Amino acid sequence: MKMLVTAGLLAILASPVLAFQCPTDMAAIDAALATANLSAEDLARVKELRARGEAEHAAGNHQASVDALAEAKTLLGL
Repeated sequence: MKMLVTAGLLAILASPVLAFQCPTDMAAIDAALATANLSAEDLARVKELRARGEAEHAAGNHQASVDALAEAKTLLGL
């Protein structure tokens, strides 16, 4: 029972941390897009993931935002 309560508290506390990471990740993606040398397909995918990350962040779904932005950063080589 203690472990379940601890896990729940950690999840609640981690959410604000993830919320602050999203804008930093979006800024890094935006900066990298300016000089990115990607195929048209990969560029479109990065932009789609970036937009999804921003939308999820705005909706309060920070883990989904972090996941989408992480995929975009991987495609960009960040």
